[in-house]
Amino acid sequence: QVQLVESGGGLVQAGGSLRLSCAASGRIFSTYTMGWFRQAPGKEREFVAAISWSDGRIYYADSVKGRFTISRDNAKNTMYLQMNSLKPKDTTVYSCAAGYAGLVVADSEYTYWGQGTQVTVSS
Repeated sequence: QVQLVESGGGLVQAGGSLRLSCAASGRIFSTYTMGWFRQAPGKEREFVAAISWSDGRIYYADSVKGRFTISRDNAKNTMYLQMNSLKPKDTTVYSCAAGYAGLVVADSEYTYWGQGTQVTVSS
């Protein structure tokens, strides 16, 4: 079992930055992939980025490429999402997830989920 807890959300002006954290506890296996997703009310969950826990391979959604950076600290069992040049359309709840299907974008391939953290970008 893996528990995930996000933090770092908040309110920021357009063009600003935030860093989200996802602390993992429990049985963390090196074969895990961890990812960030976001979901606005009434919309489907959207893939943001994913990182392989073992070798650090990364994959981004086109909508955030060049603005967001995913990283992990294996010693702290923590994943991060550095979000720069934020836009109002980035406003939504961000959730982290863990799974072992590789660098996949489908949320159904992730097994464990955090509770989410709200990011609000004002114009």
